[in-house]
Amino acid sequence: MTSPAFYPIGTPGQPWGGADVAVWRSRQAVRRSYAAEVASLIEALRARFDVSDYGRLDYPSGSYPLFAIKSRDWRDELPVALVTGGVHGYETSGVHGALQFVERHAAHYAGRINLLVAPCVSPWGYERVHRWNPDALDPNRSFRADSPAQESAALMRLVAPWRERVRVHIDLHETTDSDESEFRPALAARDGKPYEPGTIPDGFYLCADSANPQPAFQQAVIAAVAKVTHIAPADPDGTIIGSPVVAHGVIEYDCRKLGLCAGITDAPYRTTTEVYPDSPRATPAQCNAAQAAAVCAAIDYALAHGAG
Repeated sequence: MTSPAFYPIGTPGQPWGGADVAVWRSRQAVRRSYAAEVASLIEALRARFDVSDYGRLDYPSGSYPLFAIKSRDWRDELPVALVTGGVHGYETSGVHGALQFVERHAAHYAGRINLLVAPCVSPWGYERVHRWNPDALDPNRSFRADSPAQESAALMRLVAPWRERVRVHIDLHETTDSDESEFRPALAARDGKPYEPGTIPDGFYLCADSANPQPAFQQAVIAAVAKVTHIAPADPDGTIIGSPVVAHGVIEYDCRKLGLCAGITDAPYRTTTEVYPDSPRATPAQCNAAQAAAVCAAIDYALAHGAG
């Protein structure tokens, strides 16, 4: 069913122009602090890890340093585990789950695999609790050559020196009720398309890369997370967010074709998590713990199964 509802910016049937983007941007208010809630936590990790600025986002509304956390005992002969969070800034547990992993679990992997963690790829979106950057671009559809999104381009530059050595990449996301109430209607309006209502899955799920799905790897992550929070069932038509469920709690996307973060390396093991923070069955602490458990399970599987 196609909804006749009209998003309050733009003209129905016409993609947004610069004036529409400016109106949309003017309505995005700061709702939380990247410096206080994220950067301060990263700063506290400097005593145990190598923390560096890998870029800076300069927008008229403000400037944001981008931080990467690396193993202090980095050894060139070891493979690399890449953990990314906050590609969509509003997805809170992606950011804080990544930081929880570093704080509580990263030491376990010292001398076994190099860790490279970018916990908040989109700080402008984090502060405004939004999916897009200030140009109304989705960073997680912008991981491609000559990316128009500063956030995506900066992360690709960070990863480039180790791109061929990444064994496992886990990208931490959420699916929220606001996807359906705000972000999907906004996307339809931005692109001049009709809004087609969907459903929000109740629980955790994974998005595998259809180019290299690694089903046993995906199920290892699902099994670990199931000890922390519930796994999303398929909709009656056998899908989650409109994509066929290929295994318990798993769907697939062509990550590179869609410009998704999970496609930025050739890691044999890669996946995108999706936590559901609006469930009455999950607390914020559970969501963060589920993300951290997913990271641990992904790295453990990659270490146990070599190059894949």
